Amino acid sequence: MFDEYDDLLTVSELSEALKIGKTQCYNLLSAGIIKGYKYGRIWKIPKENLISHIKSMSK
Repeated sequence: MFDEYDDLLTVSELSEALKIGKTQCYNLLSAGIIKGYKYGRIWKIPKENLISHIKSMSK
């Protein structure tokens, strides 16, 4: 799943993977719904956290 992405995703890649807007991605990250961390001003999201989020939503 998501083999075309690196192990760390940017908000743009997260937006593309989830097929939602960047603003919604920032909201999900800020709320802690999808776990990520900020490196300076840039969000980095481990791909495994994206996969975990999708699996938890499909239950």
